[in-house]
Amino acid sequence: MSAAFLRLIQSGATAEVADAIQNDPGLANSRDPQGVSMLLWSVYCGQDLVRNFLLSRLFADGSHLDIFEAAATGDVAQLRFLLQAEPELANSFSGDGWTPLHLAAAFGTPETVSTLLAAGARVDAFSRNPQQNQPLHAALALGKNPQTIRLLLDAGASANTTQAGGFTPLFSAAIANRKDLVEMLLAEGADPHHKTDQGKTAADFARERSHADLAGWLESQPRL
Repeated sequence: MSAAFLRLIQSGATAEVADAIQNDPGLANSRDPQGVSMLLWSVYCGQDLVRNFLLSRLFADGSHLDIFEAAATGDVAQLRFLLQAEPELANSFSGDGWTPLHLAAAFGTPETVSTLLAAGARVDAFSRNPQQNQPLHAALALGKNPQTIRLLLDAGASANTTQAGGFTPLFSAAIANRKDLVEMLLAEGADPHHKTDQGKTAADFARERSHADLAGWLESQPRL
């Protein structure tokens, strides 16, 4: 993989990405040293035009998405095909430490999440990277899709599990000023007064981001 090509993807330079692949078709299937594909990088960076271009190019070339790419891009048909052939893929880890369920929760669709859960994907799996989080953390930090979050909670995800730094899923909801998600988590037993390793509550983070109403409301919640 060319570092220059990865920078093009990260910056969203779709035309330049297309030109680079035209000159070197192998770039479309290239991966970084951890084994993360260029398609996944486009998803990570929120570069939708690049992602769509890479998807069309891969399909045109007859390339097939792996379990992580299918989870992150919401390709349910490919996901089901892969899981039927190798059910253990539901709980595999990518080169950068994510399970398919982490990626589906963060970037995919509720149907993608539901498909993985039906295949036995574990909601309590911790990522094998510095974040050390579970799929529910990923869903709250990135996707913020209420249906996805509901699916994970109904499947047994804990609203109080901590990731690196002592953060629970509630912190991401508070930071985003999403009272609807805060209420959902509180209904599942999330502790509104939990403190991170640095001694801050979700209300503290909300207030730092000028979400004063939500911060005050969180502080008014009864202690568990």
